[in-house]
Amino acid sequence: MSDTSESTDDAGEVPDEAADADAAAVDADEVRHVAELARVRLADDEVDEFAEQFGDILEYFDALDEVPETDRDEELVNVMRPDEVESGLTQAEALSNADETEDGFFVGPKVS
Repeated sequence: MSDTSESTDDAGEVPDEAADADAAAVDADEVRHVAELARVRLADDEVDEFAEQFGDILEYFDALDEVPETDRDEELVNVMRPDEVESGLTQAEALSNADETEDGFFVGPKVS
């Protein structure tokens, strides 16, 4: 018998731990539960497909954990232009095209 640091399964193959972790990350019952919450009907083959896709999505989030944080030395500045006061319409000009006015205001539809 050879001395190896990796364990083997019953078939003599080395198990892929990453694949096992992903498969265990989202199972069919969880997919069915999420589908029920979303009020979506899924066929059995779709449940398996979504379980695999959810596992892939979780892998992407795990990859984001490996991104190093960076320090920000830049000083944030306001990039908006300063406000400039300009003359606007008079009240009479603003109300000139209104269908209905009352006491110098627009009249809108009644809301009950």
